[in-house]
Amino acid sequence: MRFQKIIIGLTATYGKMIKTNKAQLKIQQMAFMLIAVTLFLMLAGMFILVIKMSQLRQSATSLEEENAMLLVSKIANSPEFSCGLAFDRTKISCIDADKVMMLKQNIGKYTNFWGTDTNIEIRKIYPKQDKEILCTIDNYPECNTINLMSKPIDSEYSNFVSLCRKESYEGKDYNKCELARIMITYKDWRAE
Repeated sequence: MRFQKIIIGLTATYGKMIKTNKAQLKIQQMAFMLIAVTLFLMLAGMFILVIKMSQLRQSATSLEEENAMLLVSKIANSPEFSCGLAFDRTKISCIDADKVMMLKQNIGKYTNFWGTDTNIEIRKIYPKQDKEILCTIDNYPECNTINLMSKPIDSEYSNFVSLCRKESYEGKDYNKCELARIMITYKDWRAE
C-alpha cells in the first residue's frame, strides 16, 4: 500500500511536470511568435516609410523645378533684367546686358531676392564663340557667359531670350541683340 502511494504520488508529480513543461513550451512559442510578428511589422513599416520619403523627395524636386520654370519665365521681364524702352520699344523676353553686368557688380544686395539656392546664368548662343568666357567688367562684352551668383549650375531650367546692349560704330549708336539662354538652377532633392 505504501508502495502504491509512492507510485501514485510519483505519477501525479510526473503528470504535473509534463503539464508544466508543455505550458512553458507554449509560452516560449507565443513569445517567439510575438517577436517575429513585431519584427515583420517593423520591417513593413520601414519599407512603407522609405517609399513615402522617396515620394516626398520626388514631390519636393517637382515643386523646385516648377518654381524655377515660373521664375525663368518671369525674370526676363523683371525690371532688373528687361530691356524696357531702352531699345526704342518694349520687347518681350529681352534682357539688357548692360543692366545685368551692373546687377552682377551689386549682387550682394540681392542674395535672397530670387531664393536661397537660386543661381542665374545667361549664356550667349548665337553668334557662337569657340570657348566659354565668363563675363567680368574687364572683358565685357567680349565674353559669352554671365553667372550672377557664382554657384555651379547642376539642375536647371532655361528659356531663350534676346540679350541686347548698346554699341557704337563709326560714331553712331545702335542696338546689338544676340540670342541667349537664361538658366535658373533648382535643388534636386532626389540626389540626396
